[in-house]
Amino acid sequence: MADAITEPWGGRTPYGPGGDWPVRVDVQLADGVRAEDVDDWVPTAAVLHSNGDGLDIAVKDGRMVGVRGRADDRVNHGRLDPKDRFGWQAGASPDRLTMPLVREGGELVEATWDEAMSRVVGRSKELLDERGPGSLGFYTSGQLFAEEYYTLAAIGHGAIGTNHMDGNTRLCTATAAAALKESFGCDGQPASYTDVDHADVIALFGHNVAETQSVLWTRMLDRLAGPNPPALLCVDPRTTPVARAATVHLAPLPGTNVALMNGLLHEIIRNDQVDHDYIERHTVGYPELVRQVADATPESVADVCGVPPSKIREAARLLDGASRLLSTVLQGFYQSHQATAAAVQVNNLQLIRGMLGKPGAGVLQMNGQPTAQNTRECGADGDLTGFRNWANDEHVAELARLWNLDPLQIPHYAPPTHLMQMLRYAENGSIRFLWVSATNPAVSLPELARVRSILAQDRLFLVVQDVFRTETTELADVVLPAAMWGEKTGTFTNADRTVHFSGKAVEPPGEAKPDLDIFLDYARRMDFRDRDGNPFPSWNDPESAFEAWKAASAGRPCDYTGLTYAKLRATGGIQWPCNEEHPDGTERLYADGKFFAQPDYCESYGRDLLTGAPREPDEYRAMNPDGKAMIRPAEYLRPHEPPDEDHPFALITGRTLYHFHTRTKTARAPELHRAEPEVWVEMSEKDARAQGIDEGGLAEITTARGRVRARVRLRDIRDGVLFLPFHYGYWDTDGTPDRAANELTPTDWDPASKQPIFKTGAAAIRRAEP
Repeated sequence: MADAITEPWGGRTPYGPGGDWPVRVDVQLADGVRAEDVDDWVPTAAVLHSNGDGLDIAVKDGRMVGVRGRADDRVNHGRLDPKDRFGWQAGASPDRLTMPLVREGGELVEATWDEAMSRVVGRSKELLDERGPGSLGFYTSGQLFAEEYYTLAAIGHGAIGTNHMDGNTRLCTATAAAALKESFGCDGQPASYTDVDHADVIALFGHNVAETQSVLWTRMLDRLAGPNPPALLCVDPRTTPVARAATVHLAPLPGTNVALMNGLLHEIIRNDQVDHDYIERHTVGYPELVRQVADATPESVADVCGVPPSKIREAARLLDGASRLLSTVLQGFYQSHQATAAAVQVNNLQLIRGMLGKPGAGVLQMNGQPTAQNTRECGADGDLTGFRNWANDEHVAELARLWNLDPLQIPHYAPPTHLMQMLRYAENGSIRFLWVSATNPAVSLPELARVRSILAQDRLFLVVQDVFRTETTELADVVLPAAMWGEKTGTFTNADRTVHFSGKAVEPPGEAKPDLDIFLDYARRMDFRDRDGNPFPSWNDPESAFEAWKAASAGRPCDYTGLTYAKLRATGGIQWPCNEEHPDGTERLYADGKFFAQPDYCESYGRDLLTGAPREPDEYRAMNPDGKAMIRPAEYLRPHEPPDEDHPFALITGRTLYHFHTRTKTARAPELHRAEPEVWVEMSEKDARAQGIDEGGLAEITTARGRVRARVRLRDIRDGVLFLPFHYGYWDTDGTPDRAANELTPTDWDPASKQPIFKTGAAAIRRAEP
């Protein structure tokens, strides 16, 4: 067991370019349980990161007793990471929510489902009568199943008609979706994990894959250990395991990613290492990019980013010398200043080099959560179901026909309300009902003192649906106990479009219910009806919900019509689109140089990267009448909160290897909790000496918004930068809110993707004990 913690990536199984990644089946069983003792192995996939590792749940005597990797799964070839191996233990934690809770006299007390749902339904109807649909909001997760998101989208956008629905994907990968729309007219990852098998250069932009997608890093390590290994470029202010393995490591100052990307693009264009034929046939916008980066010389960029000009040139040579370039992007870009603009420049890199749609050549604007892709596809956030276009009346009418509702009932008078704006509406009292499912905003959102004050308002009716009590449930009016992964049936889709079936292995504890059942129960109690007077939504269980979702996806980029539960059970993961034309799924998008960007088909007409202003449909048609890929340049702007005399450090936050989000599950897995039980802060040795701080000493980190106390780890991180993991709340401590990194982060967001900025706050640090 210890090896899975101390050696999280396991032993090497080297292979060369174009080869098959060797199989290695990892198994983790509870103490005293042998494989031959297991009663059943139930297929599923990983639910504590976005990689989508295929695995089976071991069941004995009606209990989960372990997991094993699926040797035939295209994603992991049998491998498991630490969270895969131990995360299942959380299901048996003795503090599971097993009964609904309602607030009485200021305290949460147990109640029946009828009592809890009567309060939820009663308040919903009162507000609909008194204030209309705009008084209700829904905030969901990136960890439910496709069937549940689709149902929630149908209820919120369709039956109720509220514009206020978002997912915590807004904190995680809203920029991934925005960047893909800006470049290709639509969400959907162009590349595939199998591109690791073919690439000769892999560039990771703000993507600490070693800790966020450990099995994918294992795949990269096995290529590095084999013949003709790829070169690696790592862009990260910290010296992570990826940086240590990299051929070139760039450590820019937080908030300067656009400047750095412009410098790299400048060098590639100056060296004329661009595919002019590809650009001419398949793109629009290249001349504007050339003009934008003309002055972004390595010397001028170095002054902004704090990266030597020689390193920028070295990185550019790596990129422009690649024959098969794979680029990946994650939170180091998404949660930082000018997030969408920076991520789009990575797409520009692939486009001007003609590196798209062939083995080893592509881009993965990564997700951070296991089902973030489904939140976006199904429309349970700021997207319209099936990657339809909110600004295209025919797309809205098409969805209304599918749902048998009046198109005017589906709000499309303005872009959907993103989470940060929803908070403002709740703060000023226009949103009076907020339903939070499978997420913990009282730890994960920025500027937590403000968030707590909003969620705790008497006039806000807060419903929280989760598997454990959390910092957020303690502010709720009604708490609904949900079944977790392994206790319900459904499908979910990982970061490279691989759809997995997840079977029900065991019964949920007490009176906990699957999220799908809770949403459908709400719909029936609200007596929602379609135009013909039939109950809406029309589906009643996971498989009928999946079939309804398939119908909604038909003809759209995320086409699921070739998938069935039976096929997914038998085959394992399959990449969408999967339909008559692609019955076995689609490994890479845009291999034919055709994009989902045609004006009548695209998911979005795009936004101004600096202001976030939506582009008008006629403007889009004039700019891109043939639906080509779009090269979108961006000017670098200074961060909103640079370090100053009082707060001389740049604070960045992030994920770590052994925990996921706010540790709701991973803190209840003994091995994972023991691996990282307490919050810490990373800083450089030089900075620590200047502050009189030692390794392991207690420090106080402050910003204009609050303070956090954490033990110090002296690491190879660039001077002037502090790193805090964001996983640690205060539910499992004495209740003092001084452990959560988001006590410190600002209420600020990217103008295009509306993703909060967690990585450019100005901070101070001092020794907190003798």
